Amino acid sequence: MTYQETLTYLFSKLPIFTRIGAAAYKADLQNTILLCKELGHPEKKLKCIHIAGTNGKGSCSHMMSSIFQAAGYKTALYTSPHLIDFRERIKINGIEIGEDDVVSLTEKLIPLIEKIQPSFFEVTVAMAFAYFAEQEVDIAIIETGLGGLLDSTNIITPELSIITNISYDHTNLLGNTLEKIAFQKAGIIKASIPVVIGETHPESEAVFRDMATSQQSNITFADQVFTINEAIHLQDKLNISITNCIHQNTQVIALDLTGDYQVRNIKTVLASLDILRSNGWHLSAENLAEGLSNVKKNTGIKGRFDILHTNPTIITDVAHNEAGLLEVFNQVNQLPHKNLHIITGFVQDKTVEQILKIFPRKATYYFTQADMPRALPYEILTEKAVLLGLQGKGFKTVRDALKQALSDAHTDDIILVTGSFFILADVYDAFDQKN
Repeated sequence: MTYQETLTYLFSKLPIFTRIGAAAYKADLQNTILLCKELGHPEKKLKCIHIAGTNGKGSCSHMMSSIFQAAGYKTALYTSPHLIDFRERIKINGIEIGEDDVVSLTEKLIPLIEKIQPSFFEVTVAMAFAYFAEQEVDIAIIETGLGGLLDSTNIITPELSIITNISYDHTNLLGNTLEKIAFQKAGIIKASIPVVIGETHPESEAVFRDMATSQQSNITFADQVFTINEAIHLQDKLNISITNCIHQNTQVIALDLTGDYQVRNIKTVLASLDILRSNGWHLSAENLAEGLSNVKKNTGIKGRFDILHTNPTIITDVAHNEAGLLEVFNQVNQLPHKNLHIITGFVQDKTVEQILKIFPRKATYYFTQADMPRALPYEILTEKAVLLGLQGKGFKTVRDALKQALSDAHTDDIILVTGSFFILADVYDAFDQKN
């Protein structure tokens, strides 16, 4: 098969959550175990860091990867979903898996795929582990897909488990309380393996502590160790002054991911690095500084308060739940601008009415949908939004919405694109074709 034929097979043959939602979710690990067994159990040959959380797990994964790269380690990174090309999910030192490798790994698995009918995510996880093992990486940074306990990535035994935070998302699958969601995320905590929790919440703290105790795992709450003194934007960097409250030392970090919400993620990263250093990983202050100032270059991360264009300013952010969106809106509101234009769309399993209530009223909206079955039809989104007092029009495609927003916006306006990974994907694709 060619690479394109392989992608067609993977996308058409396998149920994929990002396209069809809950119907693709497999609530056990058996298929992943069988797929990895077929590939010689590559997961047992890897040293890993496992990262879960409602928001921030992608940013933390990329930051950790960049720091390990700066330290000279051959660093693997598995994330999801992808924005443009499937190969974005599987990288080593920021370089995507080769097309030929995707083809050969898929062909190895086809007989078993036909027999057990796994999900798309289960296959890609097994493929990533096999590729990383074949390439003999020093460390693999593994981001969970959904939840933790029953997530396909949860067959690894990591060096460290990280849970960034807990808020409401995927409640139809993970539970409708923070305690239930925390229990699912806590499923990545392994026996005698240290765990870092990014944020302390009354509803989830006991869940994490109980799980850590039952697994005899040392637990660290990053926000109980580190405090932010100041965070300012300077020369395309977010400059963060942060103090370790235990050791009483302060450092200033220049981070090239400029979303204000990264100040919480940086606490998680620093707490994790302290534990990894104590376990023998050589990660110097210089590696930290170099890695965090070059996350975009080293890993290729996109969609974290990215300024994609100026005059007018186009900002893209993958925020897609209430907690994430509120932070993005707060930061946009602080930026100098005349008018705000928002291009947005959602998938069908979101609590859209609840989310739309937090969107700013003083903005012009371009309601649209990504090119995928799971997308909420733009007509329905427009109707719901208008009833809630948001002013705008619906557009059948993201490209049409972007074209109209660019036509409407003045040079001192802001166009914000947010609400779904897949809306952003279509915007990036449009700009890639334009350039």
